Amino acid sequence: MVDPAADALSLPEDWPAHPDLRLSLNRLGSFDWDLDTGLMHMDEVALDVFQTDPAEYDGRPESLARRVPPSESVRLDGMVAQALKNGSSHYGAYFRIRTREGGLRWTHTQGFIRRDAEGRPHRIIGIVRDATQELAESAARLEVDAERRRQTSVVESTTAALAHARTVQDVIDVLKDSQGLEHLGATSVVMGLLEAGRIHLVADGPEDSFVPGTRYTRVDEEYPMSEVVRTLAPRFIESPEDFAASYPILWPHITDLGITSAAYLPLIAQARPIGAMGLLYSDKDGFTADERNVLVALGSSIAQSLQRAMLFEQEHDLAEGLQQAMLPRRIPEIPGAQVAVRYRAARLGRDVGGDWYDVIPLPGGRVGAVIGDVQGHDTHAAAVMGQLRIVLRAYAAEGHTPATVMARASVFLRDLDTDRFATCTYMEVDLATGVVQVVRAGHVDPLVRDADGGCRRVPVEGALPLGLSAEFGALDYPVSVLELDPGQTLVLYTDGLVEQPGADLDEGMQWLTAFVRNGPSDLQDLADLLCDVVDERGGDDDVAILLLRRRGGYTPRSGGRLQQHVAQNDPEALRSARHMIHAAVRAWGGGERADEIALTADELVTNALLHTDGGAIVTLRMLTGPERRLRVEVEDRSSALPRRRDTGADGVSGRGLLLVDRLADVWGVESRGGGKCVWCEFALPERSGDGGGRRDTGAAGRRRQGTWQPRAD
Repeated sequence: MVDPAADALSLPEDWPAHPDLRLSLNRLGSFDWDLDTGLMHMDEVALDVFQTDPAEYDGRPESLARRVPPSESVRLDGMVAQALKNGSSHYGAYFRIRTREGGLRWTHTQGFIRRDAEGRPHRIIGIVRDATQELAESAARLEVDAERRRQTSVVESTTAALAHARTVQDVIDVLKDSQGLEHLGATSVVMGLLEAGRIHLVADGPEDSFVPGTRYTRVDEEYPMSEVVRTLAPRFIESPEDFAASYPILWPHITDLGITSAAYLPLIAQARPIGAMGLLYSDKDGFTADERNVLVALGSSIAQSLQRAMLFEQEHDLAEGLQQAMLPRRIPEIPGAQVAVRYRAARLGRDVGGDWYDVIPLPGGRVGAVIGDVQGHDTHAAAVMGQLRIVLRAYAAEGHTPATVMARASVFLRDLDTDRFATCTYMEVDLATGVVQVVRAGHVDPLVRDADGGCRRVPVEGALPLGLSAEFGALDYPVSVLELDPGQTLVLYTDGLVEQPGADLDEGMQWLTAFVRNGPSDLQDLADLLCDVVDERGGDDDVAILLLRRRGGYTPRSGGRLQQHVAQNDPEALRSARHMIHAAVRAWGGGERADEIALTADELVTNALLHTDGGAIVTLRMLTGPERRLRVEVEDRSSALPRRRDTGADGVSGRGLLLVDRLADVWGVESRGGGKCVWCEFALPERSGDGGGRRDTGAAGRRRQGTWQPRAD
């Protein structure tokens, strides 16, 4: 075909005296518009394009107006006027004309503007042609291209969505929830996974389309998914008749669904089948070559995503099982307390973390509560966690103070010859008194929720994480003392509950405090909700949670026991010890003797700190027997026995043992390894309802005994 622009430009100056026959041969009409006279010469082909009889045309453009709709006429006139005004040498446009039958068809015109020496336009020569077929073919090509691009876009968008799918259910949700199936025109999707020679149907739709007996099918049965798994080739079902003839067992069950065609695709990954997928259509007959290629590409993408999801689930289940095996298999019943624990594994495939919790029953109505996190997310972190949990439990069960438990655990972790450290919080709770001794090794602060629902963060003085403190020789862990009233709850957790990428830790703590404050009062429900909310916040870290609530009215049968280490030159530790002593005596019903006991214990601790080279360990315990007696023990590392001195009238020291001798019912000294223990006992009044009054605790009724003889200064 001759290029219209080239034809227009090749017309001679004396045209139409010498018309170009090539135009007629290519069904191109020509016109010559004299702008000075307003007359437009049009050849027969041009008039035929406008469906105008030569006898009806008077040479004026206005006589063609009945063939050109007003809207098109205004658009053409404006385009020509603009070309004449702005100095253009040519113009071109597609426009519609009205046929003799009243319909519309497309026409194309192209004009070349001739100007005089001064640039004024005086003549337009050009061509016109019928463009109906051209535009129809172009529209068809555009529609085909658009459909191809749309289908390709469906594959690309579905593949992009599948990239974020981590589980098989995620893959199914992408196929059902995305608009991919809608764009492909499918009515429903079915999917089956190959398991031990059988195809397990894992997705089907719509909901009322399930065929009984097809949840598990053998590969050798006459079902379309079985066939594509056997042959590793797609199966395109072109019509209902094709479906009925090929699969007579299945077709009667889906006849009512109005299926007109279907595409079944094998899901192949690493050259082996892992399942099959079917797309069912209710308004489609047959598949073009492009559609088949698109569906095969979609099946390949889905197969890769499914294999990745299946491996993820297998590895995650294995990792989570390993983690769970290293956590306590059960939490013992704790008299006087209600406990809830939870562990939520990270959603990071086979990666596991070192988060753990533990609850350790201790003698005398006490309980140890542990929450910790070993650095890293791998099996090594989990292995270190398992060993560290057992060691902490063993040290606590041996009766060591909380500070000693943490110090020894830190040394143990260092000696494991691992590059890992661990954050940890250990609490020893006396459920009779409510006294809580807390040691924090680089871990997040705990929360306390009140019985009325109020919640607050409890700042606890801390030290270096386990392992690091031993490495740097900083094993003096400070002990903080809290008082837990009946109905109050300790909230212990790992940082995965409050940390988010790019967010400040304090913001996470504030969120958690508000969340616990507004959470359910039931401990188990609160623990469940805390785990659920981690997923909603997008957490990708392990989370361990331990909730411990003190019950009211609990009295241990074997009496209570509290113990704390007080280091030299540590005023905060001495203050915490005094706090513990006052709280314990008050909780155990010390009554009128509370001040005497506190003063005596304070004197013994002070003497140990002043007259020995190391710190002291103070222990309070309730003794069992016919009467209620409280025993105070202060251990130090010096073997030198204390000596009672005569202070004289102006002495400022030497009155410590005198006070102990006058206030305590009985006191004495025992050798303990390389050191000693100074102890004293106090008879306490019977509690209300115990059936007895206060026993004789006056100075005349006290008995004094000891295992040593005082020496003169």
